[in-house]
Amino acid sequence: MAGFFPVFYNSLTGDLNAKDAQFWFNITLALSSILVAISAPLLGAIADHGGKRKKFLLTFACLGIVMTAGLAWVHAGMWSVGLILYGLGTVGFAGANIFYDSLLVEVAEDDELDLVSSFGYAMGYIGGGLLFSVNVLMVTKPGWFGLADANAAVAFSFLSVSVWWAVFTIPLLRGVKEPVALHGAKAGRAIQEGVAHLLDTLREIKKLKILLLFLIGYWLYIDAVNTVIKVAVFFGGKVLNLPQQDLVLALLLTQFIAFPAALAFGKLGSKIGPRPAILIGLVVYLASIIYAWRWLDTSFDFYKLAIAIGLVQGGVQSLSRSLFARMVPRSKAAEFFGFFNMVGKFAAFLGPLFMAGVPLLIAGTGERDAILSLSILFIAGGFLLWKVDVKKGMAEAAAMDKANKK
Repeated sequence: MAGFFPVFYNSLTGDLNAKDAQFWFNITLALSSILVAISAPLLGAIADHGGKRKKFLLTFACLGIVMTAGLAWVHAGMWSVGLILYGLGTVGFAGANIFYDSLLVEVAEDDELDLVSSFGYAMGYIGGGLLFSVNVLMVTKPGWFGLADANAAVAFSFLSVSVWWAVFTIPLLRGVKEPVALHGAKAGRAIQEGVAHLLDTLREIKKLKILLLFLIGYWLYIDAVNTVIKVAVFFGGKVLNLPQQDLVLALLLTQFIAFPAALAFGKLGSKIGPRPAILIGLVVYLASIIYAWRWLDTSFDFYKLAIAIGLVQGGVQSLSRSLFARMVPRSKAAEFFGFFNMVGKFAAFLGPLFMAGVPLLIAGTGERDAILSLSILFIAGGFLLWKVDVKKGMAEAAAMDKANKK
């Protein structure tokens, strides 16, 4: 999705100018993010009460798998259909991650959270990178795979991703134990109790002031992170007119660098704490944004940017998840991770809107200037994260868990 779809989308939008193509791309990202964000806390609450985290995970994964496969049948000029499938696929991926993330506290102790979370992201990067490298080879050498041309290779790549996604969902479904339902509720009852419990949690989360401060900061900086991931290839191709093959190779470079870097960040987080490690990553992101705005012109420049992003991308994501897991009541893991994902998916909302709106609202600016607006999110989010007292946040979560057991 991050590597091939922007390139694929560029080929679908030959009849659109760069401004319109970027506008509709960013609007699709924003709308899919809103849909997930609105539903995430409720889904988490229902899953906590009904003991159905894995079933919800499977449902959303299937949505993503089917929509991804559907892209194989989209052709030139069908850019609106492509965006619809992309948006729904994004909903499937993000929705499944709500329940995947909530299982972190079931498979790791407190002192293992940073390493396990980082290892999860690292395996994701290496797994995605391996398939992506095969897909890139398909597109550059379609004859090796018995494919007619690059277009046929791209279509087959979307199918291969959907199969890969389905196959590697099976180990989690078979091997990870489902947490016991709070009341063993059936579907209807689980929805009723989930809604009631969600409203209760909305009140309770206000008591977790440190966690709330973190969520606001996370919302801002992860918005910029997600935006960079999703628009980088589009920005390089449509705005800077860099060769598509170079952009895809740069993203592949990011994938493989992110694998060892995420593991290294996990160890760094265990040594100095996740909060300062995340702040280091945000500084690198901020420098990268400024570099992209001022000096990024050639494919070689894009490669350098890909290396910088690869070094910190997985670390910022994984340590944010493990830091949140430290400060969340274990008895409400799915529900609180619903909020975490709500914040994270709303955080693919501001950045795209900023980038879509800057050229329209500020005279004399263009698509390239729009990327500088992301620096506001990195700075504001980093400042709030700097104010988070992790030990106090953990104490607040423990106190809520204790109260819930009474």
